[in-house]
Amino acid sequence: MEVEIRKQLDRKELELNALLEITQAINNNVPEVSLFKIFNFTLRSNLNIRKLALYVYDDGWKCQVNYGTKTNFLKVTLDDRFHLIRQIHQLSEFDEQCDFHEFDMVIPVAHQSQTLAVVFVGGLDPSNAGNGYEDGVKFIQALSNIIVVAIENKKLARKQLAQEAFRKELEIASDVQQFLFPEKLPESDHLTMEASYLPHDLVGGDYYDYIPINKNQFLMCVADVSGKGIPAALMMSNFQASLRTLLRQMPNLSEIVEALNYQVLENTKGEKFITFFGAIYDVNLKTLVYVNAGHNPPLLWDRKHGIRLLEDGSTVLGAMHPLPFLKEGFITDLDDFLLFCYTDGLTETINEKGEEFGLQSLVSYFEANHNKDLRTIHQDIIVTLDGFKGANNYRDDITMLSCRVS
Repeated sequence: MEVEIRKQLDRKELELNALLEITQAINNNVPEVSLFKIFNFTLRSNLNIRKLALYVYDDGWKCQVNYGTKTNFLKVTLDDRFHLIRQIHQLSEFDEQCDFHEFDMVIPVAHQSQTLAVVFVGGLDPSNAGNGYEDGVKFIQALSNIIVVAIENKKLARKQLAQEAFRKELEIASDVQQFLFPEKLPESDHLTMEASYLPHDLVGGDYYDYIPINKNQFLMCVADVSGKGIPAALMMSNFQASLRTLLRQMPNLSEIVEALNYQVLENTKGEKFITFFGAIYDVNLKTLVYVNAGHNPPLLWDRKHGIRLLEDGSTVLGAMHPLPFLKEGFITDLDDFLLFCYTDGLTETINEKGEEFGLQSLVSYFEANHNKDLRTIHQDIIVTLDGFKGANNYRDDITMLSCRVS
């Protein structure tokens, strides 16, 4: 009797020491793989377990510890019958034969009513209670629970840190993007401009600008970078700085576009590109010079010609150097007009039938509504788009920039 009590005390001491070692390892923030190794070693050295498999849930069930089995359970998907068990079961309770019948029992590990892991055990004899069967099961439960909950806490901590880092990055990128847009657009009897920006996500890849050159000339532009998010916002920030610097150095729009193309290609190594439309209007000369670099063609309306699409220019910026062709658009005798620029998110909006809003819908609207004030035009288009898409989500950023000279 005394010998048996001594054995039980020794076993309890081993178990307590093992739990203490695991707790210290968790407090020392050891990697998850090390925790699984400690789990494996502890059970094999402290209990007479011939076979074991530990499955842990992490965006799917995966076997993290396995030994003593004919089947390599590291490569076996967890049987659906064991996903949601809430209590210990003997494998003999399950009629349908499968690889898991190599084991004697399955032990669930739950935390806050959620099953986080299941342990398959072979080698503990339930009829041999004198050898500590019940204590062994309790020890497996305690050890598994400590390990799995610790790993779950690690995952939650990583997720929270990642979310916080991503939130801060989005805030920075959003602030960067807001600096891209002009603080104020002109609004007078002779010159009025209106802009609308509807980002698909918190941070998009669209850019518009109005830049006075001198008392007679100004540049307006719209651009769209391939890709979204923080890299797109930073790329557009660099693009805006380059454009404004070049505009101060050289008044020629074609030369500016060539230089922008070179800089985009140098910065992105051909992995991203930018579509760009830029136009310089001269109030005294009544001329509009423009370049369309692979961008959606803006709509120009005037009394003499009605609606024209501004398509002269080149290909997208950042794809190759030098540009394979470049034709500068030049319009004269232009003193009473409406210019509407936009990005492809507008015309490529899709309805529930899979149909695009398209350029023709935009042209038809302006044929009937070009005399409306710019703010109303933008509101009309946004409302029309919202009705057109129905239950669908917007697929991309939408930017509109309008200019009316009268």
